[in-house]
Amino acid sequence: MKIAYVSAGAGGMYCGSCIHDNALAAALQQRGEDALLLPIYTPLRTDEPSASSRRIFYGAINIYLEQRLSWFHRLPAFFHRWLDQPWVLRRISASSSSTDARELGALTLSMLQGEEGRQARELAELVEWLRDSYQPDVVHLAYSMLLGLAPALKRELGVPVLCSLQGEDIFLEELDSTYKARVLDTLRSLASHVDHFVATSDSYAEFMCDYLGISSERMSVARIGISLDGHRDPSDSIEVSTEEPLVLGFLARLCPEKGLHHLCGAFRQLSGELGKGKIRLRVAGYLGGRDKAYVAELIRQIEDWGLSEDFDLVGEVDREEKIRFLQSLDVLSVPTTYREAKGLSILEALANGIPVVQPRHGAFPELVGRTGGGILVEPDSVDALSQGILDLWRDPQKRRELSDRGRVAVHRDYSADVMAQRTLAIYAQVLDR
Repeated sequence: MKIAYVSAGAGGMYCGSCIHDNALAAALQQRGEDALLLPIYTPLRTDEPSASSRRIFYGAINIYLEQRLSWFHRLPAFFHRWLDQPWVLRRISASSSSTDARELGALTLSMLQGEEGRQARELAELVEWLRDSYQPDVVHLAYSMLLGLAPALKRELGVPVLCSLQGEDIFLEELDSTYKARVLDTLRSLASHVDHFVATSDSYAEFMCDYLGISSERMSVARIGISLDGHRDPSDSIEVSTEEPLVLGFLARLCPEKGLHHLCGAFRQLSGELGKGKIRLRVAGYLGGRDKAYVAELIRQIEDWGLSEDFDLVGEVDREEKIRFLQSLDVLSVPTTYREAKGLSILEALANGIPVVQPRHGAFPELVGRTGGGILVEPDSVDALSQGILDLWRDPQKRRELSDRGRVAVHRDYSADVMAQRTLAIYAQVLDR
């Protein structure tokens, strides 16, 4: 089967959606499918070997300048192509690349307008290349913000178009009020051009059916999976530490919506109850420019609490560093303030036998329930989070059970290959219809 999977790069950031898309494409390729992972905006940055094409469409520089300058699309094709070169996009992304929804309302709407938008030249180039050079059996869009491509793809290629849903409502809800309603109306209208939608979790499937007005018959779930290379083997014997300090970890983008401030609050409470030096907090993840002040304020608070010696800001990590980081922990928590659609770092922790403490919302009840690798607490409550972590620390036997169950379940049910199997089954169902 020839599969054109269109994914969006996130500039210089390690992006959960990019990692998910790359893992899926690689697993499809390993199964012998002709799966083309086609980046748009910027090259995909992942912490695994890239499965994507070097050819980039809808280059971020081009679409930005086409939005700002009405005459820019009339420049010669070779100039646009030069701006789409990976090395150019990487250099620009390293020094800028804002994904703040409040600043991107007009561009978002224009992209969704497809052939009527300012980026019509980019759409025509992508459609022409897919039609004449690749000729896929199915086109899979990585998320709903790409639905502006769907009408032209359906008309010109004559093949099924699917669309994944993996957390884009967070971006949509942050849009400036001037554009938010128009963007949502446009998305709901464009949904009729998609043959089938694929969500990353049961909870997100249900939510997006209502959010975009999609019937449940047009929605399936292909649960997220991860590449298990380098993670602990399910047969490994893992010693659960009963010695102090308890090492508490956070692995996610360093921003308010991921709830790092809640975990810092729990760290303070636990340090007060157990005593200084009895608990350490280790934090890893990407820090973007807009969130530097947020993290600086958290560091200042930790200094004021006198807990700097028990706090370790690791920062951004590559794949090997990430696995070492996870294996250094006793418990991981990413207490998001929003309803997470995926939860990749949760699966990565569980794959290494690290139990998790997560808020009872979004995909977390499903992940914890299906893996048995953690506990759930009341969302947005520092007290509940502290108590959940404390309960696990005081019960090594329970931590050992969660560690074993979670590790086995992830290796059995949440591998990239299992995700690819389910996705292929969805493709087959759509093609049969």
